[in-house]
Amino acid sequence: MRRVVFNQKGGVGKSSITVNLAAISASQGQRTLVLDLDPQCNASQYLLGMAAYEGDGPSPNVGTFFAQTLSFRLKEKDPQEYVHATAFENLFVLPSNPELGEIEHMLESKHKIYKLRALVKALEREFDVIYIDTPPAYNFYTLSALIAGDRVLIPFDCDAFSRKALYTLLDNIREARDDHNEALEVEGIVVNQFQPRARLPQQLVDGLSEEGLPIIGSYLSASVIMRESHDLAKPLIHLLPRHKLTQEFVALHAALAGAQ
Repeated sequence: MRRVVFNQKGGVGKSSITVNLAAISASQGQRTLVLDLDPQCNASQYLLGMAAYEGDGPSPNVGTFFAQTLSFRLKEKDPQEYVHATAFENLFVLPSNPELGEIEHMLESKHKIYKLRALVKALEREFDVIYIDTPPAYNFYTLSALIAGDRVLIPFDCDAFSRKALYTLLDNIREARDDHNEALEVEGIVVNQFQPRARLPQQLVDGLSEEGLPIIGSYLSASVIMRESHDLAKPLIHLLPRHKLTQEFVALHAALAGAQ
């Protein structure tokens, strides 16, 4: 299973959702890979720690992979060489690198849009589930992810601007499916940073449901524990397994597994 976590708006919790769902998959015995396509490297730093990004960061990485597709002089690596183990059993990461931003226009001009799909299909033989974290934009890397994936999970942070952007996002997914990947499906919209006592978030979610959008019933609350989890580079299932937000992630993971 190849799950893409995608939203064109920043700050909606993409990397947090990617890493914590992946960590739960791994904790349940599935060999799990996080593939980080965001040049900001948030998911990679969450799993490997900030210290891993001192200097040039972990190598080889997804930037290394894309760079070698631009030159016939570079020997292609075995796909497994790009994968790094984390401190957590069954959980691996193919880390990102800021170099992605520098080479994006070259990749576009040389039509390398299907290269990621080939890499992911090769890695799929070694992993039970692959989570792909994407940049907060609809660009070459996001489209590459949508071509490589089979399901899309959309974080939604209960904001009026996010609601407006949601329809454009869904149109982009439909276009990617129609033009490149007919097997691609929208798995659902994840309500993140939900505040049950506030009126506006519930109104926004109810409105989306009334419009027939695929809202997943397991919501994620806003909590300061997420920041601590980032700082310690420790997913919630390993940091505080009984915390309310952790259990909400477990419920979300179970809801996704039950819908398969």
